Amino acid sequence: MNNAFLPVVTISTFIVLIWYSFSIVLNSSWALDKAERNDQKLSFSELVHDTWSQKKPKLPTPHQVGYEMWKTIFDKKVTSKRSLVYHGWITLSATLAGFMLGTVLGILLALAIVHDKATNLSVMPWIITSQTIPILALAPMIIVVLSSIGFTGLLPKAVISMYLSFFPIVVGMVKGLRSPDLLEIDQMKTWSASQFQILIKLRLPKSIPFLFTSLKLGMAASLVGAIVGELPSGAIAGLGARMLSGSYYGQTIQIWSALFTAAILAASLVGLISIIQAFVFKRMMIVQ
Repeated sequence: MNNAFLPVVTISTFIVLIWYSFSIVLNSSWALDKAERNDQKLSFSELVHDTWSQKKPKLPTPHQVGYEMWKTIFDKKVTSKRSLVYHGWITLSATLAGFMLGTVLGILLALAIVHDKATNLSVMPWIITSQTIPILALAPMIIVVLSSIGFTGLLPKAVISMYLSFFPIVVGMVKGLRSPDLLEIDQMKTWSASQFQILIKLRLPKSIPFLFTSLKLGMAASLVGAIVGELPSGAIAGLGARMLSGSYYGQTIQIWSALFTAAILAASLVGLISIIQAFVFKRMMIVQ
């Protein structure tokens, strides 16, 4: 167990040290200019202290980000608009809604692609092409179109999340549904199995490992979509809105705390899928 955690601890320590070092480099110009205006000369220790304690640094330090997260997660009421729990819940709602829509759409498209040659030839190229469109360009168009027909709030963000999350699920499920060998399929046919029986008894069980891998990618993509959906919509709540308001007022610590909260949220959701995966694999006796 210790050997497993040693590389993680080593890399994490290295990242933190590099982060603190770059904080000195990027924040030093403000500290030196301030000292020059006051006819002062800063020692190295004074420079380090100043660069690590600025209210609006170019690059906040890990302890500044950690304190901001602690303050806005534990010291604020969850109903407060300054609470990261409040903003995180708004983003989580859009993420889960988009993920569920993307999962259903992805699985249905995969089934159609695998079982219908015309769908495979006509739909699959469009699915791949759709992912070449930058989501930052597409998100405002989705929000404007849905708003014009009366859909605002959660739905536009969920649609954007779905747009990003369904693609890895389609690709993974297509690969999974096609993973059985021809000999296995021929064996089922010799038993007079129908296409539905082949799907239920052979293709779907074989696709489970591919599905869970796709779900992890889809969940992470869904969270990105929810955050991107909050940026052009003028949203006043959500982690994306928190980052945007921080950029407006130069509150870099606020931006980074929202960013790390989003990362923790993504890791938690992917971890939850991993737990479900382990349970399912154990029941199906699949070796990971």
